[in-house]
Parts: sequence; structure tokens; C-alpha cells
Amino acid sequence: MEREMIVILDFGGQYKQLIARRVRACHVYCEIRPCTTPLEELRALAPKGIILTGGPGSVYAPDAPLCDPGLFSLGVPVLGICYGAQLMAHLLGGQVRSAEISEYGRTQLWIDGPGSPLFQQVPRETTCWMSHRDYIAALPAGFIATAHTPACPTAAMEDTCRNFYALQFHPEVLHTPEGTEMLRRFVWDVCGCGESWVMDSYIEEQVAAVRAQVGTGRVLLALSGGVDSSVAAALLSRAVGKQLVCVFVDHGLMRKGEADKVKAVFGPGGFDLTFRPVDAGERFFAALKGVTDPEQKRRIIGEQFIRTFEAEARALGEVDFLAQGTIYPDVVESGTGSAGAVIKSHHNVGGLPKDLSFSGLVEPLRPLFKDEVRELGRKLGLPESIIRRQPFPGPGLAVRIVGEVTPDKVRIVQEADAIFQEELQRFDVDTGSGQFFAALSNLRSVGVMGDGRTYEYAVVLRAVSTEDFMTATAARLPYELLDRCMNRIINEVDGVNRVLYDLTSKPPATIELE
Repeated sequence: MEREMIVILDFGGQYKQLIARRVRACHVYCEIRPCTTPLEELRALAPKGIILTGGPGSVYAPDAPLCDPGLFSLGVPVLGICYGAQLMAHLLGGQVRSAEISEYGRTQLWIDGPGSPLFQQVPRETTCWMSHRDYIAALPAGFIATAHTPACPTAAMEDTCRNFYALQFHPEVLHTPEGTEMLRRFVWDVCGCGESWVMDSYIEEQVAAVRAQVGTGRVLLALSGGVDSSVAAALLSRAVGKQLVCVFVDHGLMRKGEADKVKAVFGPGGFDLTFRPVDAGERFFAALKGVTDPEQKRRIIGEQFIRTFEAEARALGEVDFLAQGTIYPDVVESGTGSAGAVIKSHHNVGGLPKDLSFSGLVEPLRPLFKDEVRELGRKLGLPESIIRRQPFPGPGLAVRIVGEVTPDKVRIVQEADAIFQEELQRFDVDTGSGQFFAALSNLRSVGVMGDGRTYEYAVVLRAVSTEDFMTATAARLPYELLDRCMNRIINEVDGVNRVLYDLTSKPPATIELE
């Protein structure tokens, strides 16, 4: 089945990744593109529909993000969300004004157009998530209002003759309980998309694409043992077999026992690939000595990764391609391919040295979200112990240590994290829908142990629940579990006299500490 596409034009909205994830959940492929994407490029993509995201600005602001108005002449359905709804009204002849009463948060929603294609399966009265200062005061010609809230007379509008739809609220967030249904009706019924985005066909496509790109060349993959690199290894193994050389770099920043687990799964007798472990801990610690800035740490680790691979490539002889487990959130959060801000740099995205000595990059997971990667892993036959493994950042424990990274600090985090994981298992906590780990703050405080005064570090326990890793909330762990972790960590891990629990959601924080 030919892959159909929905294009999401990004106007700086914080929820753009969620829109994409909801569309993918309908088994329809989509990509996020900048709102400034030229009209000819949009036409060449041949989308089945276009979604305009929200954004923080006003359509009347001098620096307001805009799109080419010609997209409304492409003959494809368009859905505007929040700022995208206001921009649609503005560009098509309506009026947008500042609201006397702003709406933020959960809001009651009444459907005025039950015959609307978007609201076919939606109750006449429901709730939605609002976030706006401006509102659509006058509808463009040809539009009718199809929903309202207490403070917003046009919470939704549509022109079914031209297949233009607009929602002032955010259907992509879980706080709009019927939002997924609205998006499903748009991509399936209005845009006429079928369920063409399935993992079985993706495997076939990527195996063929990798074989075409690589030919008889050798491929070098950074295998960390995490979900992304492991799935990439399994997919590439199916495509090119022993042409794939998986280099496992033990940089000294792994979780406790991680190196042995990776070797057990991917070593001799495992997958059809060449497995090559490298002990590079001293090299990484030397490069990180005295460095405290989190972005600098990420850049250094990315550079050391690449240099290590180059050294391995030279030792191996001719190696043509570098493979990476880059996934879509890495691309989006790095500010690549969208109008969003750079949240954090990533050693897999845009951070490669200019003198990289490989012929090209192979990134078979680049279009996928994390849950899609897990689904793909199951299709490829990876064990659940790998597929459900707790997410682990590419820079390793360096981003779970605030401040300078030293072997002793890594030891503290490894031991504290191992205790945390043991207790999570003991209390039968489901860690499959989130991320749970211990980190080390740069806070040192006075304590009393025995009859003596201590001046030691504070360990931070971080546990979040998330559906897509774009947003997250602190997990509500039992107090007894936290109390037991505190006692064990302080008694069993040298250098710690305080344990904290991080309650911050994402946003405003990121999941990792750095």
C-alpha cells in the first residue's frame, strides 16, 4: 500500500509532537515541517491533508509566524489548531481580536454542528483544553461556527465545501477526551487516508532502503543496548547481516551491570552481525574533566563517540557508513525540521563533526516515535527485556549528574539507581509507561551519621509517567517505597546523606536533569 502523508506545519506550538503522535496512532504517516515551507515544496510532498499547529504569537504581531496563503489553493483539506485556527480565519478574510477573557486549561465545550465531519462521534457536551488570548471574532466567508465555550463563541468552525476546519482548542492533548476522535475523523474521513502506516510495511521499506544505500559496504553502528540502538541493530542486521559492525562503547557512564547485559544479548550466538566491544572509559572521563555545562558535556560526549567510531573503523579496515539510532523526538527537540526552539542538542542530530570520515549516515529509525520503535522491536523479534528497557540518554549518566562528571559520582548514581530499580520491582510498580531513575545533584549538605558530621551529596529520584515522552508528569509512588529507597541509599551508598524526589512535570522541566 502506498504511504499517504499528512503535513503538520509548525508555528512554534509546544504540542506539535503530540499532534504528530495522534496522527500516527491513526496509522497515518505525518511529518512536521516549518511553517515557512515553500508552496512548491508542499505541493511536491503531495499531502492528503495539512494541519496548522498552535503557537505563542498573535496573527497581528509584526513578527507573527505565517505560511504561504497559497496552501489554501492546493485542493487538500486543512485543519487549523489554536493559533493555526486564528491564522486560517485571518488569511481567509475573517477577523481575529484580543479576547476580553482569556481561556487556559480545561473548559466546557458545546457542539453546535453535530453534523460536522469532525464531531460525528462526539457528545454534544464535552470538555476541551484551551490556551488562547485571541479569538475568532468574525468568520471568513463560507464558514460556519460548529462549537463554542463559555468565553469563546467560535471554538470550532468549518467550510465543508473547501474542506477547511479549525479548532480553537487543542484536540491533541489528553485533557481533550474526544480530541483523538476528532483528529481521527479528519485524517480518515475528511482527508480520506487509509491505515497505511504499519510496522510490517515499514520493515520492508527500510530493509530495501538500507540495502540500496549501503550496497556491499560495511556499516558501523553505535550499540548502547538501549531501545533505540538495539532496534536499529536488529533492523540493520536483517538488511545487511555481517556487513553490520556493532560497536559497543563502554564509556564508563552506563547503568550498573549494563555492559554485561548488552554483551549477553548481542555477543556471540545472538544476532547476525559483527559485535565489537570497546572499553573507552578513561578517554571519556579525561575529556569531561572540569566540564560543568550540560550542553558542553553533550557536545564532548558526541565528539568522543564519533572519534571512537572512527578509530574502530580504521582498526577494522574499510567501513563506509555510520549508523545511528536517531528517532523523531531527537530530531524535533534539536530544532531540526521545525520552527520550534532547540530544547537540547543531541549527539545523533546535527552534532556530527565536519570532518566525519564515513561516506554517509544510516538512520533507519529517524521517522519513528519511541512507542513505534518498541512496536518495531517486537516485530523484529527482540526480547521484552530490551523492548521495555528504561530509556537511557545517549550521553549516559553524564546528564544525570549535575556539574562535573567523575568516576566517583558515576559510582554513586549507579549504586543509587540500582537500589531504586530493585525497590520498584519489589513494590511491583509498572515502569513501562514512563522513566524511573536516580540522578545526582550538585547540592552538598550537612548531615549526621552515627556520632559524626557529614557533608555529602543529595541523590534525586526521578519518576515520570508519560505516553510519548513529549510531556510527562511525576509518578505517584507509594511513600513506603520512597522511604525504603531513602534508607537504603543513605546506608548503602558512600557519599550520600540526603535523598530527594523530583515532582516537576515536563514541561517546564525536561525528563532528564541536564
